[in-house]
Formats: sequence, C-alpha cells, structure tokens
Amino acid sequence: MQAACQLATFSGDRKACNGREVLAYAEAGPASDLRPDGPGPGERLVELRRLQMDALRLYVHLGDRLHVPPAEGLADRVRAARQLGSIWVLYLTEGQITSVAYALYLRGMGGSAAEANRFAREYGVAFRPDRSAGSVRVVRLP
Repeated sequence: MQAACQLATFSGDRKACNGREVLAYAEAGPASDLRPDGPGPGERLVELRRLQMDALRLYVHLGDRLHVPPAEGLADRVRAARQLGSIWVLYLTEGQITSVAYALYLRGMGGSAAEANRFAREYGVAFRPDRSAGSVRVVRLP
C-alpha cells in the first residue's frame, strides 16, 4: 500500500495518499443516512441509465437558476444515488420523480428525447408542450 502511495504523486514530494485528503473526500460524500436500503414512506425505486443521470445532475446543478427548480430534497437524493453496474438507483417521492421527468424534457429539447421517452414509459410521467398555454405541462401516463 505504501509503495502505491509513493508511486501516485501529484507533484514533487506531495503524496496522493495524504490522510487529510482521504478524510476530506469521505466527508464531502453523501452521509450514510442519505443512502437508504429501500424506499421510505411515499418513495419509489427509480433506476436511471447513465445519460439520464447525467441530465439529472446538470438539472440539479443549475438548481435555482431555472424557472422550475428541482423538487425539494432531489439534490440530496442525486448525491446519495448508488451505481449498480450501468444503472443508478434512487428512491424518490412523486414530486422528485416529476422533477426528473422535467430534467429529461429539458435534455430532449436540446438534444435527444430518448431518455425522456424511456423514463415516461417506465415511470408514467412526462412533460409535453401545451400549445394553448404556450408552455409545457406534466402528463401522467397509464
């Protein structure tokens, strides 16, 4: 282990295995209580593919700069998401699921709608243009 630390240096004599850096990195990650083993009351299991998770992270990052910000607690859930192979696992409330659908709608407007369409099929929530109001509206699918 020490040999690996000696080989992995950032520059000069500063070692990558600095204990303070390891502690700072661990503290910056999600708290273990944010990583539930299963859905809590009013939550559903949501599994996202990489591109869906990328779109959701961008949406959460933009946060309050958007006219429709992420649902309360969604940023914490994104940070606490677990990756299982190529799938990201989250436990979300209905409001947070609606926010995910909106994030994927935004991605679809600027690129591919495949992620939003897949999410709509799997979770029954999508955003569609409402031409009469000149905006978008949430649609619950069967």
